[in-house]
Amino acid sequence: MAEIHRFDVDHFEHDDLPQPAVALMLETQRNDSESAVHQHRKGQLVVAYRGGIVCTVEDGVWMVPSGFGVWIPGGVAHSNRVTANGQVFFLFVEPGAASMPEHCCTLALSSLILELIIHLSGQVQTYPDNSSTARLVGVLLEQLEQAPSEQLYLPLPASPRLRTIARSLAQDPSNRATVAEWARHVAMSERSLARLIKGETGLSFGQWRKQWQIIVALQSLAEGESVQQTAEALGYESVSSFITMFRKTLGEPPARYVRGTAVRQYARGSRTLE
Repeated sequence: MAEIHRFDVDHFEHDDLPQPAVALMLETQRNDSESAVHQHRKGQLVVAYRGGIVCTVEDGVWMVPSGFGVWIPGGVAHSNRVTANGQVFFLFVEPGAASMPEHCCTLALSSLILELIIHLSGQVQTYPDNSSTARLVGVLLEQLEQAPSEQLYLPLPASPRLRTIARSLAQDPSNRATVAEWARHVAMSERSLARLIKGETGLSFGQWRKQWQIIVALQSLAEGESVQQTAEALGYESVSSFITMFRKTLGEPPARYVRGTAVRQYARGSRTLE
């Protein structure tokens, strides 16, 4: 396999390159890595090869478990947090080079898409239009246009009062306060708070908090925490109740979900890129 080229994503001048798509790889060490809020002229696909990524934009949070990617259109301000010992690929797509979504979304990536991105990251990024690399990029973008989207998204409200609740939940995911308790905390009536949450997120408070828990759970599992540790961190009194919530939301229990991720990685060669 070709040598993987490593770049400092903050100093790699990808936006200046006219190629339809360019790719690079980022590895974190023992500590999490988080980028400052920034934006690109090109669209960006952030791919989790190992570990997980939490991508935050102005109005929401996107979770990217291993084998998935989050699509960020050009011009959208965002920040990325990569779990400890994560391995991430960035694919930057020139505007108009592919029919990609106009809004952020999480995409389920096939093995072919992942392998093409890995391969591209190992090539000289200033490839000519008639090169073999350019032809492979054409195949990559065609496949990427067909990738299905996944609902691994948490809408973030704009209201300062709701942002206060969001920050509290981020600091303490195990917080089980009710709508009535939160209403007293932010000096609102329970009915007004429930209406505000629904209006700004499209979800009830229970649905919104459950989606938050899914984001936290996926991040925890990606970092290697056990199902029991994850359930306890989220304040569940029993592991079974956490598993039930996870299965109802993502269609399978967390252990099977993690095994499925491992199988996908094995199918891709079960390799650690050097």
